[in-house]
Amino acid sequence: MQLQHDVTSETSKTYRHNYYPDERGRYGTFGGKFVPESLMAPLAELETAYEDALKDKAFQNELRSQLRSFVGRPTTLHYVPRFSALVAHGVKDVKVYLKREDLAHTGAHKINNALGQGLLAKRMGKRRIIAETGAGQHGVATATVCAMLGLECIVYMGEEDIRRQSLNVFRMKLLGAEVRPVSSGSRTLKDAINEAIRDWVTNVETTFYLIGSVVGPHPYPRIVRDFQSIIGSEAREQILAQEGRLPDLVMACVGGGSNAIGIFYPFANDPTVKLIGVEAGGSGTHLVEGQHAATLVAGRPGVLHGAYSYLLQTTDGQVLDTHSISAGLDYPGVGPEHSYLKETARATYVSANDATALQGLQALSYSEGIIPALEPAHALGYLMAIGKQGEIAPGTLIVLNLSGRGDKDMLTVADALGVTL
Repeated sequence: MQLQHDVTSETSKTYRHNYYPDERGRYGTFGGKFVPESLMAPLAELETAYEDALKDKAFQNELRSQLRSFVGRPTTLHYVPRFSALVAHGVKDVKVYLKREDLAHTGAHKINNALGQGLLAKRMGKRRIIAETGAGQHGVATATVCAMLGLECIVYMGEEDIRRQSLNVFRMKLLGAEVRPVSSGSRTLKDAINEAIRDWVTNVETTFYLIGSVVGPHPYPRIVRDFQSIIGSEAREQILAQEGRLPDLVMACVGGGSNAIGIFYPFANDPTVKLIGVEAGGSGTHLVEGQHAATLVAGRPGVLHGAYSYLLQTTDGQVLDTHSISAGLDYPGVGPEHSYLKETARATYVSANDATALQGLQALSYSEGIIPALEPAHALGYLMAIGKQGEIAPGTLIVLNLSGRGDKDMLTVADALGVTL
């Protein structure tokens, strides 16, 4: 996978999303570096190392080779006819394709970015890797890559997420990682990121912070997007081969936003392709403060974890607690590129609550024999809901990013459905 960027002058009057970020790490007004002075030099070092890696044929060849043989790429783009019928509600010729990131090694899209950053850390001579995780999939992916590359791995994880993702905690430990519980705040992803940043500030000379989503200070949102954009690049090539045209709609769930930007980015300059990101609407039928994680739907711009982006905050600027049945979407911020896509109206962001996600998970399971993670189940459930409301036209071609498999969520799902295991 060659990570290249359009170098056409930004003075062009034609909107080209791949001009961003700019030299300041901004997507319009979003992004940037809002960090302590002690991190400015390490971020500059990271940016230089990444730019050099883009030009390094040996790095690119190793990345391509490992994506193919270790990760198992390309993942398939799979037509799901029975689920399509559930979405269509009698409307003719509606077709849903799933980009099967659940088939990638470790069971989710997170491995794409963990591999890329792991190879970058090795190239920079950083042997100690720290990471944060919510649902545990990024932690598992990071631990997996560190085991393969022979690197030390420390993963910060909120105590609440450790409780509901115990299987992934065991997997990380089995892979040789140290899992450090975080007891502060809401004991979820936000707090795990806080602790990882504190560690990085303290041990910056020897440590590489392997961020799991398109959040944080520049250049992290760009780096993660680039490593995840293989999802959309493959999907674009595959849908053209299988259907002979681009999709009408590309959908993904959005927490921090890495799986969504990974599939959105290669379609961003195609105005005929609608992009919809589905956030976590939480426990109720309405968005109640503290009971959801719909950042782009209900938040407003501010600074969180080193970048200016949309976040859920009080009128005094205090970050709000969040809730989602899916640990991976339980985050009060979002990547700055998603904020830019919202502001430019290039993408639409909506929310689906816990009940809708459970419906999506169950429907795909019994109709197609595929058990999705709770995160993409939000997009599946939302798609079924708009189909039921008659909002999908005949002949609509849809690509949905199935960002992970549901093994990790079975205890949560069973509890939500009142099933005793």
